[in-house]
Amino acid sequence: MPSGMGGLVRYFDEYKSKIKFKPGHIIILCAVVILIMLFLYTYGNSLIGIR
Repeated sequence: MPSGMGGLVRYFDEYKSKIKFKPGHIIILCAVVILIMLFLYTYGNSLIGIR
């Protein structure tokens, strides 16, 4: 017997994450990652002893 919804599936249980981030936190996290990468590109070789 074919379904009358054209193959669409509806889910009524929405998943609610316990971890929520504000947009400002994501921007700060990206800035921190960029600063760490710049530091490592600049001083990384001397920190691990490669010349």
